[in-house]
Amino acid sequence: MSQGKGSAIVAPAMVLCLLLLLVLHCEVAQAATYTVGGSGGWTFNLVGWPKGKRFRAGDILVFNYSPSIHNVVAVNKAGYNSCKTPSGAKVYRTGKDQIKLVKGQNFFICNFPGHCASGMKIAITAA
Repeated sequence: MSQGKGSAIVAPAMVLCLLLLLVLHCEVAQAATYTVGGSGGWTFNLVGWPKGKRFRAGDILVFNYSPSIHNVVAVNKAGYNSCKTPSGAKVYRTGKDQIKLVKGQNFFICNFPGHCASGMKIAITAA
């Protein structure tokens, strides 16, 4: 008789474990990947690129560009508005950068001279 009671305890634990794995899998599966600027990549006049897209925390932005003429800098709102790189800002230089969005506001610029002012910047709010 003790074998039946032990099985009754193990079954709910297994079901709980499977449900937990399913929930974790669903959370990961919901993340999307966006190539900034589409086929044109990270370039000028991209301020409007995020319009009409729904971003979530955990989504990945892919920045494709030539690293000899551009970069990507994760900035705060002040850096975005002024096109200036704040102290301690993360600068990406690979030409194939993948950046995970955080919940809330995310701002990115190119800090090569004149590039941000020519629209090489995006602001994204992730839910």
